[in-house]
Amino acid sequence: MAEVKQTKLSARGQWEVFVRLLQYLKPHKLSIAIALLLLALTITGSIVSPLLIQSFIDNHLVTLNFERTSIIRLLVSYVAIQVTVVVISYFQSLRFQRIALKIIQQIRIDAFTKVHGLGMRYFDKTPAGAIVSRVTNDTEAIKEMFVSVVVTFLQAIFGIIGVYIALFSLDAKLAMYSMVLLPLFIILISVYRYYSADFYQDIRERLSQLNGKISESLSGMGMIQAFRQEERLADEFKSINDGHYRAGIRNIKFDSILLGPFIDLLYAAAVVCTLAYFGFTSLSTAVDVGIIYAFTTLLSRLFQPVQQVMNRMSIFQQALVSASRVFTLIDEPDMEPVQLLEKDSKITEGTIIFDGVTFSYDGKTDVLKDISFTANAGETVALVGHTGSGKSSIINLLMRFYEYEHGSITIDGRSLKSYPMQELRNKVGLVLQDPFMFYGDIESNIRLHNESMTSEKVRTAAEFVQANKFIEQLEGEYAHKVMERGSTLSSGQRQLIAFARTMAVDPKVLVLDEATANIDTETEIAIQASLQKMRKGRTTIAIAHRLSTIQDAELILVLHKGEIAERGTHQQLLSMKGLYYKMYQLQNGQTA
Repeated sequence: MAEVKQTKLSARGQWEVFVRLLQYLKPHKLSIAIALLLLALTITGSIVSPLLIQSFIDNHLVTLNFERTSIIRLLVSYVAIQVTVVVISYFQSLRFQRIALKIIQQIRIDAFTKVHGLGMRYFDKTPAGAIVSRVTNDTEAIKEMFVSVVVTFLQAIFGIIGVYIALFSLDAKLAMYSMVLLPLFIILISVYRYYSADFYQDIRERLSQLNGKISESLSGMGMIQAFRQEERLADEFKSINDGHYRAGIRNIKFDSILLGPFIDLLYAAAVVCTLAYFGFTSLSTAVDVGIIYAFTTLLSRLFQPVQQVMNRMSIFQQALVSASRVFTLIDEPDMEPVQLLEKDSKITEGTIIFDGVTFSYDGKTDVLKDISFTANAGETVALVGHTGSGKSSIINLLMRFYEYEHGSITIDGRSLKSYPMQELRNKVGLVLQDPFMFYGDIESNIRLHNESMTSEKVRTAAEFVQANKFIEQLEGEYAHKVMERGSTLSSGQRQLIAFARTMAVDPKVLVLDEATANIDTETEIAIQASLQKMRKGRTTIAIAHRLSTIQDAELILVLHKGEIAERGTHQQLLSMKGLYYKMYQLQNGQTA
């Protein structure tokens, strides 16, 4: 599953992204003002320094005037300015860095929060590695922009203004001539910004593909090794990595032309023109050596920030492309279903009615067609059928993982869409075939960080589903460490913890997605009694592959190609001698 390729980021698009990034500066106005003041002081110090040297050359060195007091005053002033600039630069850099880190912190929070509010459709079409890349790598690239690029741009602006003030104070005519450099700088930066956007977008997308492939390999390492897919995955990774390398080389070649040599050529031309100007001027009037020194030094100070800006342009372009990718994620419209809340919407009984529900994941092919059934309060409705028949889709709609548009689903006479999501999550308990375990301990995986749930309630829930028997044999018992995805626990142990997790919130509706599929026969027999207790007084919707587990259900729905092909109790369906009858015979080793 490949990430959708983004369109080229136009000049207007880059500007819009940049303006949006600047919006994150608003909460830090005071800190920015202080940082800019410190920056102005450092720029002023760096410009005053060559003027002091110019004064020493013209007023003392050339005229052989070595009056001690004046020279010492110049020396002390020069040293004091240099030391002050170093100290102020430290605090200025520290403040800018702190602002940048806070901004990136907020962007990451915005992106991470958005991910948790996205609908399942988005995750169906987007690789996990691509999402991780946007929240980590892309935000890190944005951080580099605020840390180095913005500061460099500000230094360049302040520096250029300060340098031109000093140049006009030395020689207004030559300073006016040197103004021709400004449009050249602007043209050079614009050309680089325009052509480099494609390179950096290509690089970021290939980096995202690398992350996606790594994520896929790590999550499926067991299957990869079991089926000896290491070489194939290595070849695929090498192909993506080679593409990333080629994109990087193209970018380096482009940078090598514009970022270094062209600026150096302009600087050399400016110095030659300056010396030629003073050379011709000296034929008719005296020229102070100190002014020549100060002018050429200030020219280098003029090119220095421009050179730094050009060197940072690559970071700037990467940041804009990365920010565009992050904002695309933050602006993703495919959100989880919206609840149309009604006053006092509470689930009290748990009666569920599906009425003419038709559903499609892609908007083209219907996976559910006119599904209608009623699960009365306290009853069990079982869903059976071959793979792809639509069983899980019914569960997905009931849990509000996806939005449905045709038909209606109600609980206790109210539309499913009218309940607050928190009410649905508390009153509809879901147990999946392969439950997810969080890094932490047993108790936190049952409680799920519900601070209102006591340890006593956690233990009661575990005892109810008979999970306490294995938990009390573990080191630390309920404080036993659970590794990522519960890798140190067996499938049956993870399933029992999932049962306890569900019962701890005391739901009105139980949704069981083949909840005993990963449990051995002995454990299954032990928890069947617990399942009976769990189902008592609760409406239960159960997906079942083993028909022996749902024979006592009040209603069994046999699904086939998204439609309800048969319905009835176990005995009624057997008497029909249809699909259910054939499935039952197959599972019991009988032939028709």
